[in-house]
Amino acid sequence: MRSGRKCIAIALLLLTAAAPLGAAQYPTKVVRYLMGEGAGSGNDIFGRIVAGGLTDMWGQQVIVDNRPGAAQRIAAEIAAKAPTDGYTLLHMSATLAANISLYKSLPYDLLRDFAPVTLLAVTPAIVTVNPALPIKSIGELIQFAKAKPGTLNFSSAGTGSRSFVDAALFVSMAGINMVHVPYKGGGEALTAVVAGEMALMFPPIVTALPHMRAGRLRGLAVSSSERMPLLAEVPTIAEAGVPGYSSSGWYGLVVPAKTPKETIAVIHRSVIATMKRPDISKRLIELGTIPVGNTPEEFAQYIKADIELQAKVFKAAGITAN
Repeated sequence: MRSGRKCIAIALLLLTAAAPLGAAQYPTKVVRYLMGEGAGSGNDIFGRIVAGGLTDMWGQQVIVDNRPGAAQRIAAEIAAKAPTDGYTLLHMSATLAANISLYKSLPYDLLRDFAPVTLLAVTPAIVTVNPALPIKSIGELIQFAKAKPGTLNFSSAGTGSRSFVDAALFVSMAGINMVHVPYKGGGEALTAVVAGEMALMFPPIVTALPHMRAGRLRGLAVSSSERMPLLAEVPTIAEAGVPGYSSSGWYGLVVPAKTPKETIAVIHRSVIATMKRPDISKRLIELGTIPVGNTPEEFAQYIKADIELQAKVFKAAGITAN
């Protein structure tokens, strides 16, 4: 009897020794979720929902670490230099893809220093105008801009921000002339439209929706290739008069390069499962996002494609790297 127990104990010991370490035990401690924007931003709200879901799943705290500033470059630099053990996640957005075209020198290489995990969601914008303007559709907006070139002004969260990219692409594809007025942030830019200081903006849906419902803004069309379930009655820009137009911000998750593939696989499976939870999926859609959750390989291609798109927009707008 003792001999049999001894054999079982030896067999279990051998199996334990043969089992791969790292991913099988991950996570065993607090995970840091780096965020390049301040608390309360769209990025932050979305990231905290995902981080909370991972905490529930893993039984380990996933703490959002806000490091705002420098167009998310501060957080990216910290993540690029972090240990490659899977305990540092970086919530990235289209802003980091834009930085490649806007800055000659960056303290990290976006494509070399990070390993993609998944595209979390795309975040379409909505073309909003001040209700005092006699413009109720994209067709009327284009007609007005062509009849009075250079008289319409549009605000953005800053040159290079997604609200600028979406608008600049629209101006280029529609063949119109509008004046860009950059602000220090998206909140200020949107307030300027509400106050009538600016004619229009391409803000994220989640920030524009309360103003639209209160009658302070008029929504004309969404920037995504398909209509949003949250605003099913609002057409896409492509439907409304600019065929082929599609431009959306996005949120994604990456880890430092050389993080073990097994660990990345665990993180990927956990994030996808978290986003599929009915309560979390509902909240993400209510934020005006379209949850995605693709493979690391697909996300890598998506990042490259968006870098190319934004580079073309900046070139057409005459914007060069600083």
